[in-house]
Amino acid sequence: MEAVENPLDIFDRALVARRRERAAATIGQVAPVLDAAAVCLLDRLEDTTHRFSRALDLGGRGAVAPALRARGIPFVVSMDLSPAMARRAQGLDNGSLAVAGDEEWLPFAPGSFDLIVASLSLHWVNDLPGALIQIRQALAPDGLFLASLPGLGTLQGLREALNAAEAETRGGVSPRVSPFPELRDLAGLLQRAGFTIPVADQERLPMIYRSPMGLVADLRAAGESNAVRARDSRTPPRGFFPLAFSRLDLEMELRLLVMTGWSPHESQQQPARRGSANASLAAALGTIEIKTGEKPG
Repeated sequence: MEAVENPLDIFDRALVARRRERAAATIGQVAPVLDAAAVCLLDRLEDTTHRFSRALDLGGRGAVAPALRARGIPFVVSMDLSPAMARRAQGLDNGSLAVAGDEEWLPFAPGSFDLIVASLSLHWVNDLPGALIQIRQALAPDGLFLASLPGLGTLQGLREALNAAEAETRGGVSPRVSPFPELRDLAGLLQRAGFTIPVADQERLPMIYRSPMGLVADLRAAGESNAVRARDSRTPPRGFFPLAFSRLDLEMELRLLVMTGWSPHESQQQPARRGSANASLAAALGTIEIKTGEKPG
């Protein structure tokens, strides 16, 4: 019987894994971007007095594990979809362990870590709500989850230039840049996955390229080429890329959407029970409260 593809699978995960495997040899080319993104994310650790002892680095590509160890965390596991990329992360930090695994099927027991960090690694996941639930389950009570994803607006200039060139040369448009999430969706996703104190905010990393091919080279070096299942696999017309690149603005930004959430614990501050307030909003504002159905005066 022939297998039927899940229509909700937007990304070709096998292709993502192959590209990350190849990118293990070239990822150093984009290390400054990965390092800057990791710094933006790990700065959130300054906002807590918590001390962590068991951390999981999900797909940090060598930028996260050394930074966690430098912060005094004694036990760090680096997991990546690509075995070669996981080994590279371990090689940059001899104190960490390397595991090849899938973010959609985490191979860890419940409560294994008190800190999980996913820097620019969850945007190729098909079932992000399911992955977040597994991450929360892998956290010990009162454990912290930090993640960043490229958000809507990232590579927008490239998307528009490719779409315009394709519409002109072929009369239609196919997905050539991955879809990215919106900030407003993320806090709700964390809450649905069972995280407490969910927070979502945004950082911006400006980038300027000398040529369009420099951008293309960096995307390939990072293993970030198009892996959307609905991509057009045909060879593009001869003039397609020159036309697109002639319209490309080389000043762009990486919009980092940052998620913060905690694994539930009884010691955490809980929201007040509805109706339990002992002071009215009207009193706080110095006005007169008028109940429904009453006439003013």
